[in-house]
Amino acid sequence: MMQPNPKKAVLVISSHVARGSVGNRAAVFALETLGFPVWAIPTITLPWHPGHGPATRIVAAEETFTSFLNDIAKAPWIAEVGAVLTGYMANPEQAKSVAGLVKTIKKNNPDCIYVCDPVIGDLGGLYVPQETANAIRNELLPICDMATPNRYELGWLLKTETPSTLVETLRLLKKLGPKQVLVTSCPMENVHETGNLYRDDHEQFIARHEKFENPPNGPGDLTAAIFLGHILAGMSPEENLRITTSSVFEILANATANGSDELTLESDAQSIVRPKTQISLSCL
Repeated sequence: MMQPNPKKAVLVISSHVARGSVGNRAAVFALETLGFPVWAIPTITLPWHPGHGPATRIVAAEETFTSFLNDIAKAPWIAEVGAVLTGYMANPEQAKSVAGLVKTIKKNNPDCIYVCDPVIGDLGGLYVPQETANAIRNELLPICDMATPNRYELGWLLKTETPSTLVETLRLLKKLGPKQVLVTSCPMENVHETGNLYRDDHEQFIARHEKFENPPNGPGDLTAAIFLGHILAGMSPEENLRITTSSVFEILANATANGSDELTLESDAQSIVRPKTQISLSCL
């Protein structure tokens, strides 16, 4: 008789695109490739990433979305969920409803890990309405175990300027509330490099790598998902940062080398599981 999958499921709540590898498309693929069952909830459905141009948006009505989440909370299989990952929110009401669902899951399972990827903007500014960004900051950030902002989002969440140096980023990092924080696109002394900066209550690490010019969208979604998968597998933060950064760098390198405007996850699954790229990691 086949044995049940011993791994806990991950509930992923973010955007869905028909074409491309961003939002739920990236996160679900990464987590399933790492061997985790995934429950996926779209906050918005798009033909493609908005960076490719205007497109039709499908967003469930507030009452419908909340009712959907209530069904999830009452599902007879809810005990299967051992982690939650949230990303893009289409409106403030979604953030509030998602917060309610996360609280319910964590009440029934205190060991459930909640990772909040606050998808609100980048160096060009906010790409969600300010009310939605405020809801993510006020509703989701305070209840998460880990946050994975990029450096613009880190500054915005703390109501300050975007950090322009590693020292500034590290100083802000210590002010953000969650016990674990991973900041992507961290500025380096070498302008041709960027990095992922990790902090928890005990240690801090930076993983550096070469910058890509005009990379495909989705590395932030991918980073949050892979890092969460390795947490659930019991990997140490230091090794997790090294492996996760190696995976995402390798996938970006393959996509840019092939001239792709999207991450080519379908041909890069091995990079998620066992990347070959060596990344420089330093303890701070």
